[in-house]
Amino acid sequence: MKKIMIILFIGFLGTTLNAQDTDKAQIKFKSEVVDYGEIAKGSDGIRKFEFTNTGNAPLVISRVYSSCGCTIPKKPEQPIAPGESGVIEVKYDTKRVGPIRKTITVTSNAGDTPTMAIKIKGTVLDKSVLEKKN
Repeated sequence: MKKIMIILFIGFLGTTLNAQDTDKAQIKFKSEVVDYGEIAKGSDGIRKFEFTNTGNAPLVISRVYSSCGCTIPKKPEQPIAPGESGVIEVKYDTKRVGPIRKTITVTSNAGDTPTMAIKIKGTVLDKSVLEKKN
């Protein structure tokens, strides 16, 4: 009788733990890379990464940080409900002439991918160089 009770308890515990795994947030970015292309020095450096919570639990983005101080990311403050969309805004300092290759790390409660890397790329050109190209 004791063995039967132990087997039933373990079976019940396993079922309960399995049921909890079904409620997960999932993050799906529209694009994981934003290409600035060739932009003029001093131009608008703000770009947006759009994403959707494809899971069935609220998505909470706990931290967003950049590989460099020249790139400032801004995360959504509120949880993103299942099926809803959100935006991570990234501002690059376009006063720096040269290539852009930066990584932004996103940490969330997404079940399968709690940490993701998204990227920005492009080139900041001096206005005179950009005018000559056009």
